[in-house]
Amino acid sequence: MLAVVVVLHVIVCIVLMVLVLLHSGRGGGLSDMFGGGLGATAAGSTVVEKNLDRLTVIAGLIFTFTSVALALLIDK
Repeated sequence: MLAVVVVLHVIVCIVLMVLVLLHSGRGGGLSDMFGGGLGATAAGSTVVEKNLDRLTVIAGLIFTFTSVALALLIDK
């Protein structure tokens, strides 16, 4: 069980790093790379950015749960 959680944790860590690096800084970012500035905006940010935000939050939650699971499994 511990090995499964460790593998999942490492995969989520890598995915989370990639997702955070895809976010735009003060200007540019993923939305400019894929043409988000062509009028596909929704409430001030592009649909791509909103979906990227959602994926990042989900990956962050999975990272949190696997961190807690690792802490509980290693403690035994």
